[in-house]
Amino acid sequence: MATTTRTRTAVTALSTAEQAFTLLTCEPAPLVFDARPVPGLPDTTMPLDELRTLLMFHRYDSDTTDEVWRQLAHHTRGWGPAWVVGAIGVALPALTHLAAKISRGHARHADDVDSEVLAGFLHALRTADLAPPRLWLRLCWAAWRAGAAVVKADDGEELPLDLPTGSRSPRMPYGHPDLLLGRAAAAGLITAEAAELISATRFGDALIEHLAAERGVTASVLRMRRRRAERVVAAAVTRGDLSSAMRPPAQRAAAAAA
Repeated sequence: MATTTRTRTAVTALSTAEQAFTLLTCEPAPLVFDARPVPGLPDTTMPLDELRTLLMFHRYDSDTTDEVWRQLAHHTRGWGPAWVVGAIGVALPALTHLAAKISRGHARHADDVDSEVLAGFLHALRTADLAPPRLWLRLCWAAWRAGAAVVKADDGEELPLDLPTGSRSPRMPYGHPDLLLGRAAAAGLITAEAAELISATRFGDALIEHLAAERGVTASVLRMRRRRAERVVAAAVTRGDLSSAMRPPAQRAAAAAA
């Protein structure tokens, strides 16, 4: 994973959460997770930092991951503040990675992005429907959208320092990847499923192997589907088709046939 340089203060929402998690999982009385009901995990109890290490370095299937996060979400909602800190701590490696990707090129907003990524994840952890599959991915999506909104809001905040004199064509308002993919799906150029696939694997932490297993196809088939959809989106960007949120049906059909 590439290293991302970020200019930030010493203390951010995510670093504070990491410190709290460290205190929560230290001896002599670390907060313990019961892994016995979770298929695929060791049949034992374990401190939350050990659970985090397992999830980071082992590739578990979606059933296992979903059950872990259902249990953590239930604890968060019913067992008090310690479990809020604990669940966030387990998610911190992914949240830090997401925040770094969002902040790339927007270093002055890195602290705000950290805060919103954390807030978005926590809101989803407390309110998301736990029954449907892909819970972990849905929680990460919520964190990504909250953090990306900080950068999106900043796009029109002020003029660039190197603004040239004279007139020129305005930059097409493609916006952030989620917005661009949403427009492509709304215009009928790609399916909503293809948009989610691109975003989850290119801009999120989802592994294409995991998604392929969930959908009952091989990873190579899913990569081929993603590649076809990406080519459609790239061609639409080149033509300028995604510079507005929606297009008339006739234009949509013509673009799809092009």
